Amino acid sequence: MKPVLEIKKVIKTFPGVKALDNVSLSIYEGEIHTLLGENGAGKSTLMNVLNGLYQPDSGEIFIDGKENMFLSPKDSIKAGIGMVHQHFMLVRNHNVLENILLSVEGLKSVLNKKAIRKQVEEILQRFDMDINLDEPMWKLSIGAQQWVELIKLLIRDCRILILDEPTAVLTPQESEKLFDFLGRLRSEGKSIIFISHKMREVMALSDRVTILKKGTTVKELTKGNFDEALLAKLMIGGDDIPKWERREKSIGEDILTISNLSVDNDKGLADLHEFSMELKKGEILGVAGVAGNGQKALAEVITGLKLPKDGYIMLGDCDITKACCRRSMIAGIAHVPEDRKSMGIAPEMSVDDNLILKSYKDPKFRKGFIQNRKTIKKNAERLIHAFDIKAGPPGNPVRLLSGGNIQKVIIAREMSLEPIVLVALYPTRGLDIGSAEYVHKVIVEARAKDMSTILISEDLDELLKLSDRIAVMFRGTLTGIVDPENTTREAIGLLMSGEMTG
Repeated sequence: MKPVLEIKKVIKTFPGVKALDNVSLSIYEGEIHTLLGENGAGKSTLMNVLNGLYQPDSGEIFIDGKENMFLSPKDSIKAGIGMVHQHFMLVRNHNVLENILLSVEGLKSVLNKKAIRKQVEEILQRFDMDINLDEPMWKLSIGAQQWVELIKLLIRDCRILILDEPTAVLTPQESEKLFDFLGRLRSEGKSIIFISHKMREVMALSDRVTILKKGTTVKELTKGNFDEALLAKLMIGGDDIPKWERREKSIGEDILTISNLSVDNDKGLADLHEFSMELKKGEILGVAGVAGNGQKALAEVITGLKLPKDGYIMLGDCDITKACCRRSMIAGIAHVPEDRKSMGIAPEMSVDDNLILKSYKDPKFRKGFIQNRKTIKKNAERLIHAFDIKAGPPGNPVRLLSGGNIQKVIIAREMSLEPIVLVALYPTRGLDIGSAEYVHKVIVEARAKDMSTILISEDLDELLKLSDRIAVMFRGTLTGIVDPENTTREAIGLLMSGEMTG
């Protein structure tokens, strides 16, 4: 059987970096083919070549045995390739049908709105999707918005569907529904390229897996010939996965108390509504919920980036409700933000300087009115070694580091402040296995020294593995707190969809 899509020896270089080095990939009709690789392995670059956003320096792409060259996304769409990106391509103020119409440019029936609506309604009925076509996009849940992205591919009759980390924004129940949906598409002859870091999903879905490392194809494996350990080993290669052990320990008294907290966003709508929660000394408190249900507001108000409308926050006996971010930091609260590149670092500054962004006024880093470069350098050398940061040549801008190493810089800086509480917002999002396990190791080791952590994550496997308790959020409220040892993914999923516990 000939492949529907074949990529042969594709090379793509950027200034100073060979992103793809003789990469080859074959996709067959009616299969789910998973693409695995660490950060910087070349997955995104390869998908952007398939989307027509990048043109390869050399190599060949064949569709049904005929050579193709995609000079733009339009060429890729014409060839029957469609992609659901991690960040959805939707117009929030348009309704569902209008968003779908925007995706069918060039179809003969584009001017016939009724015909398109009928086709979409048939798709909704066929796949049992409960979506109102006249609803403004901003009113839809994140999960429903992803269904709209998938409908856009089906209405264009895409034969090859690329899904980039599709379950990151879904509850467990929504993920299962997506898996059923992908299974039906596979049985109808669609070819699916699935990108995920979650091994449980890879094992459940994949007919074949291709592993990329440092821009090259490492191995292609067929279902039945791989397990989680083998895939992890091939992804990491010679690199070691950090080892850690989460030991039993006694959890102390309440260290952080949040009572009846209400926070409005810039539009005057409630991000948090009468939210109450306690964090105990030496505890990892996981916070679960679909993205956009108030988690970011919770992190920002605790760390002093946003002021609450009502309620209060107590750190021990200290009222930090109205504290600014500097006061919160001095009080003992550290913060790993959601967007590591725009909020976590000063991109053009060196690693050395990023490691003292919050402590540059400390007398040990100053000589009178000027900085003590010798002490700053020694501090950086110590933290780079302790946190295993691949920092590159001295003085290099921190933006040149990989995502995992940028995250290590942020965590090293925050942990060097010896905080009482760490607020970590999606700390392993987009990180490869090795980098994610390193973050886990740091958090668990700090727990042993009685640091308390609020771990906000979309990854239930991560929360179940690390947390002493898991608090679940839905639309800015707390729907329940569960014990990871005595709960199920399904029970947490119900709480994530708004079903309150008794």
